[in-house]
Amino acid sequence: MNGPLYPAARLHAARIEEHFAGHLADARSASAAAGPDARTIEALVDAAFWASLQREEGYPPEISLAFLPPDRAVRPMLLKDALALGPRALARLAPAVERPGIHLGVWRLGGELRVWGTTRAVPTFCMVVEVLGPGLLVVKHRTDEDSAKFRNVAVFAGEQVKLMRRGTPGLDDAPALLRHLLAPECSGSRDHADDVLLRLAVSMRAHKRGGTLLVVPAGSESWRESIVRPIAYAVDPPFGELADLVREGPAGHVVELARVVDEIAGLTAVDGATLINDGYELLAFGVKIGRPDGRPRVERVMLSEPVEGDRAEVVAAPQLGGTRHNSAAQFTQDQRDAFAMVASQDGRFTLLAWSEGDAMVRAHRVEALLL
Repeated sequence: MNGPLYPAARLHAARIEEHFAGHLADARSASAAAGPDARTIEALVDAAFWASLQREEGYPPEISLAFLPPDRAVRPMLLKDALALGPRALARLAPAVERPGIHLGVWRLGGELRVWGTTRAVPTFCMVVEVLGPGLLVVKHRTDEDSAKFRNVAVFAGEQVKLMRRGTPGLDDAPALLRHLLAPECSGSRDHADDVLLRLAVSMRAHKRGGTLLVVPAGSESWRESIVRPIAYAVDPPFGELADLVREGPAGHVVELARVVDEIAGLTAVDGATLINDGYELLAFGVKIGRPDGRPRVERVMLSEPVEGDRAEVVAAPQLGGTRHNSAAQFTQDQRDAFAMVASQDGRFTLLAWSEGDAMVRAHRVEALLL
């Protein structure tokens, strides 16, 4: 290859450079990584894209590239001879680094981008390019010194590219999960409970069966007006293990938290909705949503996606999707202090909540934030 051949890489590299430059200017941390320039971003995305279309022993590669000098890595594995950055070399390395948390380190050595080895730890705002499937890439970075979580900057899916919107303008009445996903990374404080909602969303997408999670206020029984009775799978007393782990905090409970999150997210695969309160107690699963007597049928919703260039639009409720989306929209119209998280079998993920500002249900498509 004589140069970049993936047009989307060149088209969007400058905007991604601006994103990292802005964060690094805001960050007052000596441990923050050096920012990539547009030429470097273009080269990494281009190499990752063409590597994603390769096959190694019949398998598509899954690779994570971190733009990081070897002397900034923590306990790296260094190659004696750094490898030239190229699709075939990346595909050959893929079987060794496909496990989560392993990154191939890339830096300019001798004037060229080269793969110098592997690392498991990357600094805040270090650019990571992750290959998730053929033609599907995510550019992301770590969000906090003490967090293992990453925030998506851009999603490349063939010719379609989505640049994530930074900040939460106009979303003051949006669900807490959405505000958490979009909040400025340098805000300094992190809400462990919102991290649990994020974990639940990711786990719901992972089982690929689709599902609905309804989150209602603790101590309120008004949600029962919108549920068809009898409830086949009511939980009595409420299952509180997740609530206990949230109260205790993440220290020392990471494995247990992951197990319980997957257990509850797995319940959403059962036909019907899973219902928890905002104290993270499980109340029921497999519930059927109904419209209370005298309440109007949901007809229109405001649909938006937290990506640059998106404009919210009012659409007919059936345009959201199938029965699962429409019943969740009806629930959030009738139960305005609750919200719904809906996963589709095709990977789409929607947060639905009543918006006082719009005076209707607002549906936020957020799958690009969960990859």
